[in-house]
Amino acid sequence: MIRLKSPQWEVFTCDSRFRILVAGRRFGKTFLALTELCRAAWKSGSLAWYVGPTYKQAKRIAWKPLKQLTKPYWASTPNETDLRIELITGGTICLRGADNYDALRGDGLDFLVLDEYASMAQEAWPEVLRPALADKEGHALFIGTPRGYNHFHDLYQKAQNQPNWATFQFTTAQGGNVSPEEIASATHELDERTYRQEFQASFENLTAGLVYYAFDRSRNVETLRYNSRLSLFWAVDFNVNPMCSVIGQRDGDNVYVLDELALPDSNTWAACEAFLNRIGRWSSLSPHTTRLRVYGDATGEGRHSAA
Repeated sequence: MIRLKSPQWEVFTCDSRFRILVAGRRFGKTFLALTELCRAAWKSGSLAWYVGPTYKQAKRIAWKPLKQLTKPYWASTPNETDLRIELITGGTICLRGADNYDALRGDGLDFLVLDEYASMAQEAWPEVLRPALADKEGHALFIGTPRGYNHFHDLYQKAQNQPNWATFQFTTAQGGNVSPEEIASATHELDERTYRQEFQASFENLTAGLVYYAFDRSRNVETLRYNSRLSLFWAVDFNVNPMCSVIGQRDGDNVYVLDELALPDSNTWAACEAFLNRIGRWSSLSPHTTRLRVYGDATGEGRHSAA
């Protein structure tokens, strides 16, 4: 007996022709996909496909559990080369990969699952797989975890205003397969943006602002003054053009950047002179009594002129 959890059941019972499920890791997306394939292939003469980003991924993720799920209903031994299972009802289930999507042309499909669609070749759906559903007016289920604002995000957004389309979005926690303790642990081990994408099924831009993506000018920028009670630090990037550095102070876990230097076509001596001139604005500062820590980049360990 196949048992679906409430969020999976909500997707399973939706009668829209095209459905999109965006879900966190370990939600149970693949189990739902295999259940959908069994239902679609139960009708005599029907052809249902599971398509992964690559052929190897499709086999690794779905082939073994699909055989276990369908074993009581095999019409013959599954074809290990073609990843094909014939059911006693007359339907057929096949596993395919989108890495060579041109090779998928030719078959008319009753049902199609596109697993991890965000990692799939963008052209596979409109150029090959969508036409394969046309003559039989077949259905499709897109499932996956977001990977930034790519074609999966675009399809998800567009589908919300299209007839015959339905969209669903569930977190890992809603899937009920991962313990609250494990999810809580992930919040400490992953940065905020990666956690939201992988566990909360949120579309995030992970390619922008990699140095300090959480920067918020309204929260992170304010008027600062030199604190004579604290030592200074000078963090220097020894590139010649430009030679960049920041001057700041640390108070416990808080780091305050007071100023920055960006010197074109420079050298270490010129940077030191610029540093002394810049900190001279703080009249209470005495270079002879204030502690200064200098942090350089990795090339500071070099022992040749190029470094």
